[in-house]
Amino acid sequence: MTSKIKVDNINKVSDDSNIIKKCGTTTTIGSGASNPIVVDGSAITLGRCGGTVALASGATQTGFGRTGTVDWQTAIKTGDFTSVSGEGYFVNSTSGEIDVTLPSSPAAGAIVAVSDYANQFATNNCIMLRNGSNIEGAASDLTINTEGQSVTLVYADATKGWIVTETGNSTDAFTDPFITATGGTITCSGNDKIHTFTGPGTFQVTKTAGTPACNQLSYMVVAGGGGGGWDRAGGGGAGGFREDKSPTTPYTASPLEGAGTITATVASFPIVVGGGGAGGNDSSTPSKPGQDGNVSTFSTKTSAGGGGGGAASPSQSGRPGGSGGGSAGPAGAASSGNTPPTTPAQGFDGGVTPGNKHGSGGGGATAVGTTGDGPLNPGTTAAKGGAGATTSISGTPTAYAGGGGGGFSDGGSGCSPFPGGAGGVGGGGKGGSYPGGQGFAATANTGGGGGGGSNGPNSSPAANGGNGGSGVIIIRYKAR
Repeated sequence: MTSKIKVDNINKVSDDSNIIKKCGTTTTIGSGASNPIVVDGSAITLGRCGGTVALASGATQTGFGRTGTVDWQTAIKTGDFTSVSGEGYFVNSTSGEIDVTLPSSPAAGAIVAVSDYANQFATNNCIMLRNGSNIEGAASDLTINTEGQSVTLVYADATKGWIVTETGNSTDAFTDPFITATGGTITCSGNDKIHTFTGPGTFQVTKTAGTPACNQLSYMVVAGGGGGGWDRAGGGGAGGFREDKSPTTPYTASPLEGAGTITATVASFPIVVGGGGAGGNDSSTPSKPGQDGNVSTFSTKTSAGGGGGGAASPSQSGRPGGSGGGSAGPAGAASSGNTPPTTPAQGFDGGVTPGNKHGSGGGGATAVGTTGDGPLNPGTTAAKGGAGATTSISGTPTAYAGGGGGGFSDGGSGCSPFPGGAGGVGGGGKGGSYPGGQGFAATANTGGGGGGGSNGPNSSPAANGGNGGSGVIIIRYKAR
């Protein structure tokens, strides 16, 4: 038969500290650096279910903790979020780009991972926002743009910052190789971003591309078109048209492409978009011509405003400009386009009027204005404006910088109405129809020339010229 001994506690003989105390008290085992505690056993359990095991302030641990892996969270991320060290996330970017903000002020050994849940990272990127720390030694965010990509980042130190330690292909998850910029109206076409300016503004580049070729910008600069003249007048010349296409942006450029490279830098680029010139009218002086359009400027590239159309009272030549204005009356001579000269040419000459006939068409980006050479009899068609240039830089094939049509001259007493000359493709305004028809305004933000006015009874104010169209600037670059 065995005996049982029941005691309340056991005390260490050589020390009055308790090894075991009743529940609800605190037990200290050893004290000071010279008193290590070694617990030997095949299995040691610290704490109880639901409890917390904590290190005292200033204490350190070795031998347990993270092993370089993360705790994967099962809640799928479908929008922007801030990550927590030690966690991995399944990211579904089907609905659009997702920004993941890395932890602020991370300690060495902090770790974060993401994985492409829906295989959409190539279409809608996952952007790791650095949140004040470097990534791979650079002060740049990280773009993950490969379908099915998983990436693990570990924070090393202030110099290197976050380091990519695990990835399907580390070169695909390196620092963002593309431009970051703001300004204008931003749209997308394929992998390109497009900034459209219809008025003054700033193209602000906040980060350049890691790949030098991606810093070359595609751009189009169109100036304001000239106004049409008054009374049997010439159409206004189109605003100057200039374009350059980067090899990294796949679109169909105009025949005038090749205006010279503009390279993005971290800087502010002021944008100037020229307004169209006013059409000539009965009260304007001197001699009632259309007014010149205004210049448009982006970086080092300036396009000249279109020349105003000449008036027939007295007969005048059109004015020079990006494209020249059309002339009017027997004394009207050709007006020069591509003024000042650029390579390739930014526009063409206005048409001439060899006799007391219809106003001639204003020059366009790719063609001269048509000569106002119709005889003074019923059925004659007035002169057309010169054709503009078509480019797909906006994502859609669009024509710009068409010349204004010439106004129709008096066909004789009792004549039926006759139409003015058609505006050139690219926003050019139609010329005024006989009798007493005003020239039509050019389309806004095309740089088209305004239509020349017709003549009417007593050269009435109804024969005013149309206003030229305002310009536009478009910038395009590879964004993913």
